[in-house]
Amino acid sequence: HLTGPLPEDREDLAHGAWIVRVPGWVGGDQTLMDELTETTSWHAGRRPMYDRIVDVPRLTASIPKSGPGHPVLREITRVLRERFDERMDRIGLALYRDGRDSVAPHGDMVAREMHSSVMATVSCGAPRRFLLAPVAGGGSVSFDLGHGDLLVMGGTIQRTWRHGVPKTNRPIGPRMSIMFRPRWEAAAPQRPTASRL
Repeated sequence: HLTGPLPEDREDLAHGAWIVRVPGWVGGDQTLMDELTETTSWHAGRRPMYDRIVDVPRLTASIPKSGPGHPVLREITRVLRERFDERMDRIGLALYRDGRDSVAPHGDMVAREMHSSVMATVSCGAPRRFLLAPVAGGGSVSFDLGHGDLLVMGGTIQRTWRHGVPKTNRPIGPRMSIMFRPRWEAAAPQRPTASRL
């Protein structure tokens, strides 16, 4: 269940980027994570790195391709659409099994080509450090995400900032990232609402 409405204000970052953070927005996050873990077919990817092929350090999935999802995901999609005037119904999952799982600093591939974009992430389970660093250099931003926290990233953030989840040596439990994105297309014209986000 959702613990409350989304705030109207947002935190502006440099270079036209912004975020909205709502700690504990999704109640019962551990139950949600357990159910999604059980009902989802997870993909263990491999990728080239330098001169060898390595395991991607997390499991990934998409809804509905990899599983039925959960009713609360539809509720989140509805609330995000009402608040941000964007249909974020492309749902991806990433499962960080322990502190060795991570994601390198990056910007979402298609959104990097767009002037502005918006996407949201709900983090369930054990909190992990989330890093935001400007591409042009300068001060970075970091905070822990877990236990049902919502993070919305918008404006130019996919072009002008990089975000990631670093490895940690601390003993830590699993964390699931549930990502809500519009169905971006590489050649799609800019949404007229994008400048208002």
